[in-house]
Amino acid sequence: MGGVGKILKKCLGEMSFNTGGGNINWFPGHMAAATRAINARLKLADLVIEVRDSRIPLSSANQDLQPRLSSKRRVIALNKKDLANPNIMHKWVDYFDSCKQDCLPINAHSKSSVQKLLELVEFKLKEKIAKEPTLLVMVVGVPNVGKSALINCIHQIASSRFPAQEKKKRAKVGPLPGVTQDIAGFKIAQRPSIYVLDTPGVLVPTISDIETGLKLALSGSVKDSVVGEERIAQYLLAVLNTRQTPLHWRNAHNNTLKELQNQTDGKHDYNIKDLLPKRRALLVASTVHYVEGVAKEVQSALYSTLSEFSGDLEDENDLEILIEKQFEALQKALKISNKANEARLMVSKKFLTLFRAGKLGPFILDDVPIVSSKS
Repeated sequence: MGGVGKILKKCLGEMSFNTGGGNINWFPGHMAAATRAINARLKLADLVIEVRDSRIPLSSANQDLQPRLSSKRRVIALNKKDLANPNIMHKWVDYFDSCKQDCLPINAHSKSSVQKLLELVEFKLKEKIAKEPTLLVMVVGVPNVGKSALINCIHQIASSRFPAQEKKKRAKVGPLPGVTQDIAGFKIAQRPSIYVLDTPGVLVPTISDIETGLKLALSGSVKDSVVGEERIAQYLLAVLNTRQTPLHWRNAHNNTLKELQNQTDGKHDYNIKDLLPKRRALLVASTVHYVEGVAKEVQSALYSTLSEFSGDLEDENDLEILIEKQFEALQKALKISNKANEARLMVSKKFLTLFRAGKLGPFILDDVPIVSSKS
């Protein structure tokens, strides 16, 4: 990706994304233990649901487990499809289809979406159902791809299907990567008995590709504190600029200018907690409108800086200068005082929150691989 690769090497190279992992602890102890447990249970699993993030369909795959997974009945569930670009999502489905791999984009918080996944799972198990009295379905994935949310939704559907079934403890869901530390299972069907085993998300112990590591960090599969919010925000800006995405935000820019002209009382206290998707609580209309307004101002700021940019996006020095100007523009758009301590960090956190919540639009960060047609 030209400029992105160069600026990553120049500005982020000291992070040591190398074979040895550098000084970064990508692989917490409980994940190492979970990997051993997963490998033991994979032998028993009749089908594996591999949950990935729709925004990074390849980067969110656990490469260590791929050889084992490819030998099993497997369905790849591309979760968070509501945050992914639908115009590109179908190309990913076609890609996996060309690889003869079952794949389904889902929203783990939607029962109808998860219901379609369960129908596909049951279809894949159809020939085994006649032979085995008990079947095991295993859910795997790297941290924070929505695996626990999927488990909980499956449990809700199972409870409605079988009201008499003894209630089981739901998988714990949290906002931080790797919170589900214990492997647990519960019954989702009878005759035959089908059990879903919940497993902790496991990230590969080494990330040799710096961009893969940053994509995982941007999507939330790596804790922000591991990489640093400023570095992640810098990477996001580099991606947006080289794709020239902000140029598509001209309407948001024009609308912002009109609103500024008509606005008489525009003083608001920005609170990052309004954007964090920790709980699915209903937000009051005014808060929703406010968040949307903040997103439009951010889009407007990035449109202005990129449209006025006369340098070369493929040149790492020019791109770095542009990104510096955009940080200044974002600080104004997000109404963060120059006097504020750690202003750049505050800008980065709020900018990333808007992106992760889908307020800047749907994105897919991975490029669809080119499949060579065999004649």
